[in-house]
Amino acid sequence: MHTLSPLAIYQNLAANLEKVITGQASAIRKLLAAFASGGHVLLEDLPGTGKTTLAKTLAHSLEMEFQRIQFTPDLLPSDILGVSVFDPRHQNFRLHKGAVFTEILLADEINRASPRTQSALLEAMGEKQVSIDGKRYPLGELFFVIATQNPIEYHGTYPLPEAQMDRFAMRFSLGYVSAEEEVAILTAQQQQTTTLTTCASQDDIHKLRQATQAVRISEELKRYIVDLVSATRKTKGVQMGASPRASLTLMKAAQALALFDGIEFVTPEHIQEIAVPVIAHRLKINSQAHFSGLSGEKVVTEILRQVEVPI
Repeated sequence: MHTLSPLAIYQNLAANLEKVITGQASAIRKLLAAFASGGHVLLEDLPGTGKTTLAKTLAHSLEMEFQRIQFTPDLLPSDILGVSVFDPRHQNFRLHKGAVFTEILLADEINRASPRTQSALLEAMGEKQVSIDGKRYPLGELFFVIATQNPIEYHGTYPLPEAQMDRFAMRFSLGYVSAEEEVAILTAQQQQTTTLTTCASQDDIHKLRQATQAVRISEELKRYIVDLVSATRKTKGVQMGASPRASLTLMKAAQALALFDGIEFVTPEHIQEIAVPVIAHRLKINSQAHFSGLSGEKVVTEILRQVEVPI
């Protein structure tokens, strides 16, 4: 059987997603960069822009198990993780697994659940394991979370704490497509001809992740990444800058982009392309600067302008 190259695996996945998600090539590239580098994604956008569709389409494109959790204020940690139930017949406790025991998890409207429930997902995302009644249960090696939230509707929501935000490799939005692309969406819906096929196996994904890690990055570019991230800690109006985890994530995501471009090494352009989605959501802007219109995105964009690019 003919085996696909890592670049071909990426191209097949991107083409499959673009069949359903029209006009979102940039978002698809970011999503697959996070997936190939082993990070989780937070999609922050308005209703109806295709967040849930994007997550479902990725799951259908892969030979992987998929679960969706609709986060609500009354959702309990046990609804996500599972619960130990006493089995009188065998006189022991048995675990009834929750939705988190899957490979691709869609956490829809994550900011609608209580902080207690949100934190139940924190360990799963950070450690790839969950603790139930003092016992630890490992999750799959390819465990990948796509969470969504609506950025404008704050009534009845619980903003994600900094520790939770830092668990996401990237935060980005899909945004509205052009009028022509929206017409194409209507036409495709009318014809209902889009048929999705599985185009990548688990072995393919392991190969993609290994190839991503093998992409070369020079010492100068590692230093450039560290300079970008450490600059957030010295910026006026930023109460809390990005941690070394941001540097590591930025390097891995840039390696994935280089692989997608068919290049064996990372360039400054790859780092610049992904810097805002990787760093901005990790910054805590102080309230005065926030009211003056300062945002994480603006801070990172300005730092990209100021920090010298290695030649």
